[in-house]
Amino acid sequence: MLNWHLAGAIETASQGDKTVNKITIWGRKSSVNVQSVLWCLDELDLTYHRIDAGFTYGVVTTADFLAMNPNGKVPVLIDADGPAIFEAGAILRYVATQYAAAPFWPETPAARAVVDKWAEWAKLNFASQFISSVFWPLVRIPPSQRDCSAITMALGLVEKELAIADKILASNAYLAGDDLSLADIQLGHCLYRYYDIDVRRADLPYLRAYYDRLRARPAFARHVMVSYDELRVTTG
Repeated sequence: MLNWHLAGAIETASQGDKTVNKITIWGRKSSVNVQSVLWCLDELDLTYHRIDAGFTYGVVTTADFLAMNPNGKVPVLIDADGPAIFEAGAILRYVATQYAAAPFWPETPAARAVVDKWAEWAKLNFASQFISSVFWPLVRIPPSQRDCSAITMALGLVEKELAIADKILASNAYLAGDDLSLADIQLGHCLYRYYDIDVRRADLPYLRAYYDRLRARPAFARHVMVSYDELRVTTG
């Protein structure tokens, strides 16, 4: 875990030797967006209470949940008496701004923008495209109904974006420099699924080495390298 959280920044209550934060997050463990938030919280050594929601767990159509997020989607985070925050990117930036420091989330606008631009790039150009066009069709569509040609084409487009990251990672240990940052949360949280699915992947050696570094991080292993078997459709 990293010591980037700001001492005393979060309201806490002492329970013996354990410090409990007043962060509550709604969302199932198998959601990649929830995983990105949980990984970030763990890297910053922040504790929280998680409530299963979404998919087969329900909750998201209740009036109480829709009052927090009218989109009916996870994750949603509430910090102490603060407002409900939805959209994983917004949650990550809130958590980083509230509790992290450089190098994870620099303080000066220019330095922060270097991290943020890569975080946005990773979310829009890799994570969103990979999940919607490659992972979801392979996992949630019955085998007999899959459009393998479309999936292969989509994978090629995704890997053109990953080739950009591979080039950056040839000289950087992490996406925005030599230290883990919020940019890596946005890139890394989908890499487990990218390397786990049954496809022929492009040769991206620096990306693979980067992924192996992420795998060695306990927080990544706990929250990202999680089974998604409950999402699979294997018949039909």
